[in-house]
Amino acid sequence: MIRNTKIFFQYVIPSILAFALSGIYSIVDGFFVGNQVGDAGLSAINVAYPIVALIQAAGTGIGMGGAVCYSIHKAENREKRAREYTAGAIWMLFLFSILLTILTYLFSNPLLRFLGADGQLLSLGGQYIKIIAIGASLQIIGTGLVPFIRNNEGAFFAMTAMAAGFVSNIILDYLFVWVKDGGIRGAAWATIISQGITMLLALVYLTVKRQIFFRIPVSRAVHTAGAILKIGIAPFGLAMTPNLSLMIINRFSAGYGGEEAIATYACIAYIICIIYLILQGVGDGSQPLMSLYYGQGNLKKLKDTRALAYEFALFLSVCGVAVLFLLRWEIGILFGASLEVNYEIGRIMPVFLLSVPFVAVSRITTSGFYATEKSLFSYFLTFMEPVLMFVLMLILPPLLGGQQMIWWSTTAARILSALAALIMKREIEKRES
Repeated sequence: MIRNTKIFFQYVIPSILAFALSGIYSIVDGFFVGNQVGDAGLSAINVAYPIVALIQAAGTGIGMGGAVCYSIHKAENREKRAREYTAGAIWMLFLFSILLTILTYLFSNPLLRFLGADGQLLSLGGQYIKIIAIGASLQIIGTGLVPFIRNNEGAFFAMTAMAAGFVSNIILDYLFVWVKDGGIRGAAWATIISQGITMLLALVYLTVKRQIFFRIPVSRAVHTAGAILKIGIAPFGLAMTPNLSLMIINRFSAGYGGEEAIATYACIAYIICIIYLILQGVGDGSQPLMSLYYGQGNLKKLKDTRALAYEFALFLSVCGVAVLFLLRWEIGILFGASLEVNYEIGRIMPVFLLSVPFVAVSRITTSGFYATEKSLFSYFLTFMEPVLMFVLMLILPPLLGGQQMIWWSTTAARILSALAALIMKREIEKRES
């Protein structure tokens, strides 16, 4: 068990740091834009961020789907087939890069209107998203290659690549937003350039390790793509879930609390999503081990790894809750929010913190499902939360108290999702025993 614990942390710690840094990307933009442009700039990035997240989630889904297939087939000593999954994922990353670049650029304004933007928010959000669309391929390919690095014993390098992009983002945001007074456009350019740096480092690593493949038989291309997508839908959904929640909360908040409520949740989402990403880092960091043991048929090591993931995720969630509770009255100040928004953040933050340990359970359970090819269960858990949130927000706010019930609906949906995760996990364990 000691040996397994050491290996577990060798994979998981770099993954946690990499995911935390990916979450700080959006916080950096919010910090610089919020302090220069004010609540309007902060709200514009908040409204537009689900589009950015969709681009990144596409890379995550394809990359994780391909990497899980690669790892399982490699554990089964089917090296040739494993390489075909790498090749299939790379071609899919290229194709989705082209598709999302075109669609995001051409339909940026309709997408922002759908997300609730109008007036100044639509104008600022449009400036941001058009530039993000230009660099969509950098985000998709870079994000998609990181899981392959992790599954080729490169967890530390994956973290290093993310760290390089993060540091670049801070420096470029400072230069473009503050020094050059570039506003929201400057933040967008800083984001895509820094993610381009991450992509280049990922390409270098996989090239040196001779893990870049393009050959795949035409007869197996469709089956390979289908297998990648089958597994990749769940990690895609996990990456998008906080942003689907963001979209739902923004749409309902616009009707109940207005721009102040949107700005309030923008600051909360920036901060609390770092904890969610850290928890996802535990799940995705342990995925290579779970897929390896699953492919080898070693159920004892698989269960040990999954148990460690639950314990560590719950420990981190409690630590994160404690830190954010103590700092809740300072969060709005960090983003240059108004005094009214900062007060509201401090007041309602405990409502959101209540759900964090439950999110830990949901994230680890879902990661365990897609790491071991239990795709249907992972789909259900992934998309259950936003569906529950939407239903609860339709029912509770009109009956019990407007904007306050928007916040409580979010927490209730996450608690219910975690309970469903535990029920499904227990049923699967009964079948396997």
